[in-house]
Amino acid sequence: MSSHIVATQPIAGQNAGTSGLRRKTRDFMAPHFLENYVQSIMNAIGGATGKRFVVGGDGRYFNDRAIQVILRMAAANGAAEVISGQNGLLSTPAASHLIRLNKADGGFILSASHNPAGIDADFGLKFNMGNGGPATEAVTDAILAQTQSITAYQITDAPDVDLTQIGQTELGEMQITIVDPVADHAALMAQLFDFDAIRALFDGGFRLTFDAMHAATGPYAKAIFEDTLGAPAGTVVNGTPLPDFGGGHPDPNPIWASELMDIMNAPDAPDFGAASDGDGDRNMIVGRGAYVTPSDSLAVIAANAHLVPGYAKGLSGVARSMPTSTAVDRVARAKDMPCFEVPTGWKFFGSLMDAGKVNLCGEESAGTGSDHVREKDGLWAVLMWLNILAVTGQSVADVMAQHWRTYGRNYYTRHDYEALDKDIANVLMDDLRAGLDTLPGKQFTGLEVMAADDFAYTDPVDSSHTTGQGIRVMFAGGARVVFRLSGTGTQGATLRIYLEQLETDVDRLHMEPEVALAAVIQAADQIAGLRDRTGRGGPEVKT
Repeated sequence: MSSHIVATQPIAGQNAGTSGLRRKTRDFMAPHFLENYVQSIMNAIGGATGKRFVVGGDGRYFNDRAIQVILRMAAANGAAEVISGQNGLLSTPAASHLIRLNKADGGFILSASHNPAGIDADFGLKFNMGNGGPATEAVTDAILAQTQSITAYQITDAPDVDLTQIGQTELGEMQITIVDPVADHAALMAQLFDFDAIRALFDGGFRLTFDAMHAATGPYAKAIFEDTLGAPAGTVVNGTPLPDFGGGHPDPNPIWASELMDIMNAPDAPDFGAASDGDGDRNMIVGRGAYVTPSDSLAVIAANAHLVPGYAKGLSGVARSMPTSTAVDRVARAKDMPCFEVPTGWKFFGSLMDAGKVNLCGEESAGTGSDHVREKDGLWAVLMWLNILAVTGQSVADVMAQHWRTYGRNYYTRHDYEALDKDIANVLMDDLRAGLDTLPGKQFTGLEVMAADDFAYTDPVDSSHTTGQGIRVMFAGGARVVFRLSGTGTQGATLRIYLEQLETDVDRLHMEPEVALAAVIQAADQIAGLRDRTGRGGPEVKT
C-alpha cells in the first residue's frame, strides 16, 4: 500500500453551499471531482493528521464507492481513525450522534437529503463539525475557497475496505471501525422517551404506519417501532434502503408521500402515520384524516415537550427558521421562554444549542429536532408525537384542535415554482428587494402591508452576520408572505413562497388552508408578478 499526491485543477462550477455540495451523481463520479471536494474539506479544517472522523450516508447510488475514496484519502492525509456504519449506512442524525459520542473531529455525510437517487439523479456530500452539526459559515467559506484553488489531493492505493463486517480493521496506519448504524441512535432514543408508555399504546391496539420511502430510516424504524416497542410486523413500509429509493422521491410531504396519505385518508386508516426522507432528518406527521404541517408540529411539540421524560424540566428556549410559521412563537410567548428566528439551515441552530439558549428547533421543510444531536431528526420527531399521544390519550386531530383553541391557528402553506430559469428567478428577487421601501402602507387584496425586509441575522452567540436570507412581507392581522430561492435543487432555481395567516376566531379554525389563505396567495402574486414573470399558471408543488 502506498500514498501519493495527484495533481489536479479546480472543477468549473464546483462550490460548497449551505448544505454541502449537491450535484448530479455523474458529476461526483467524474475523474477528480469527489477527490477535489474531499481534499478541499480536509484542507479547510487544517488537515486530517491525527484526527478521528465519522463517515456514512443514506445508501443512495454511489454511496459505497464514495466512502471507499474518502477512506483512502483520510489514510493518505494522516487521519487516526474513521468510524463508519455497517455497509456505509448512517442516517444524518445518527451520524451527528456518533460524532458527539466518540468525540470525533467531524464527519463526512454522504446524502442529497430528500432529492431522488440513482446514476442519473442526485448525490451530495457535506462536512459536519466536532459538535455534530453542519459546518459553520466560516468553515463553509473556507471549503469554497479551497475548491476554487485546489491544485492537488492525496490518496492511498489500497484494496476496498470490507464495510459489511462490524469490527475494527486498518488501512495503513489508520484504524477503521465499522459499527451497527442503528444501535447507538436507538439507545439515545430510549434515554429520551417513555418507551413503556409507547409500548402500552401499541399493546392497546394503536396502529402506526411508518413510510421509510426505501431510504435510510428503514432499519432504524424497524428496530425501534417493531422490535423494541412492539408495533406489529409491517408497521414499517418501504423499509429496505435502495440505491434509487425505489424510484421514488424521498421527500416526506403529501405530494411525494402520497402512498401514505392514501392510507391515512382511507376508511380503515391507522391511528397515526409518519414518514422520513432520504437521510432520515426530515419527517411528516399525519393523523387519521389529519395532516400536520411541519410548523404546527413544531408548535405542538413545544407546547407538550414537558410530557416527555427527556424534556420534563421544560425547554430552555425554541428556535425556528425564518420561513417557518410563527405558530411556535405564540407558544413561546405563552410559556415565557425565548424564541429565536434564524436563517434557513440547521447550522444556525447549532450555536444556540451549544450555548444552552434553546433545546428545540424546527424548520418549515419538515425538519424538527432538539439538542440531543446537532441535526434535525425524523425518528425523534415521530417518537415525540407518539409519546405525547400515549400520555394524553388523544388522537392527532384532537391534539391539533386543542392546540388551535389555545394558541390560535397559523394557516400556512408553501408554493414551489421549480426548475425556473436562474436569470428569471434572480431578477424577480432583485426587483422585490429594490421595491421593499415602497410596500409599507400599500394594500393588496384587502391586506395592508405593515413592514417588508430582506431578512438578515446576527448570531447572538458568536456575532456572525448573515444577509440576503429571503424577502419578508408582513401584513396587518398576522398575515405574512416570504419569498426565497432554495439551494437544495440541482437543476435551475426553485422559488419558494411561504404563505401564512393567523386565525384566532374559534369558528374559523377548521377551514381548508387554501381557502383561509386565498387573499394572501393573491397578494403574493400581485407583489411579485408571479404569473407574468414565470409564465406559469401556478406552482408545481403545494405543501
